[in-house]
Amino acid sequence: MDWKIFGTVFGTVFLAEIGDKTQLATMTFAAQGGGKWTIFMASSLALIAAAGIGVLAGSLLSRWIDPVMLTRLAGVAFVLIGAWTLWKSWN
Repeated sequence: MDWKIFGTVFGTVFLAEIGDKTQLATMTFAAQGGGKWTIFMASSLALIAAAGIGVLAGSLLSRWIDPVMLTRLAGVAFVLIGAWTLWKSWN
């Protein structure tokens, strides 16, 4: 295992997930009551599945798109999604 890549990915994803919609939705489910372990396991498995899709998609796309370009496209997508979110919050 490449611990440098592990640490970079873990840190980046962890910071990105703090306070996002996924965490807020999970907090809402936990606040409503029910099995805390069930909520934890369900949300954990959902994040694992989403990460698996991301790894698969990134691996497939890198066959046709240069990884540097893929990184840039992802950055542009984040900016556009952020701009769209801001626009929707003011309209």
